[in-house]
Amino acid sequence: MRPIFRHLRGVLVLGGFTLNTLFWFSPIIVLGLFKLVLPVPGLRRGLTRVLMIMGEAWVDLNSRLLSAAGSIDWRATGIAPLRRDQWYLVISNHQTWVDILVLQKVFNRRIPFLKFFIKQQLVWFPLLGLAWWALDMPFMKRYSAGYLARNPHMKGRDFETTRKACEKFRNTPTSVINFVEGTRFSVEKRDRHKDPYQHLLRPRAGGFAVAMSSMGDMFGAILDVTIVYPDGPAQFWDMCCGTHVEALVSVRERAVEPWLTEGDYENDKQWRRRVQAWLGEIWQEKDELIQQTLASRESQ
Repeated sequence: MRPIFRHLRGVLVLGGFTLNTLFWFSPIIVLGLFKLVLPVPGLRRGLTRVLMIMGEAWVDLNSRLLSAAGSIDWRATGIAPLRRDQWYLVISNHQTWVDILVLQKVFNRRIPFLKFFIKQQLVWFPLLGLAWWALDMPFMKRYSAGYLARNPHMKGRDFETTRKACEKFRNTPTSVINFVEGTRFSVEKRDRHKDPYQHLLRPRAGGFAVAMSSMGDMFGAILDVTIVYPDGPAQFWDMCCGTHVEALVSVRERAVEPWLTEGDYENDKQWRRRVQAWLGEIWQEKDELIQQTLASRESQ
């Protein structure tokens, strides 16, 4: 009977997530549409703040549901002191989409509401796509190398779209998440691309560089986050069913060095290489931290 009760718990928790989403969906969409047509900038900024408060309440209840589901052990270091009236760029390794829930749990109401880059086609994802749009999540449209070869006039258009998405955050304190690897880690991807790390993929500097060139003068700090799951990447359904999940989060606050905001990623090859090298050094430190954390857990 234990598997039956386990899955029953999962269904109840997932139902709670669904009800919580439905509860917040309507007011978020209504305010988002109202803000879209409102011509007064001051009122638009006021509605943005209200929407962020709603988003934080949505995230808070989701985190409480997961905590109530079972023995989820969230441990974070380096998160104080942080400010809610500051702009932050959050960079993190990426292993599972549960990473987003972990980051929301760690940072919710400690820093401004988290905005994460989303593929443009996900705007059509049922309910969530429209809610993400209303909450000003930056949507990105990426073009493959093959497409750009056939359509050279589109080169740089994806960076311009990202730049415009970031510009809207200038009027309200915002935290922007960038999963620098661009996709979730797997050993197969690491080996296929011959990445020089044990637990990470090679960082992709494009999105990071565009965020820095668009908003770098506003960011008070870069929050360098390392997420480690000692028992392997967490799965959402297992968390709902009460499986013990340990998530270790290390946060390192890094200064926004002036040179990071002064380059052109598309046209300045020297600056582009410098950004790539800078991120590569951070990723090497991150890889070593993950290895040390896992080795420490195994020795206990």
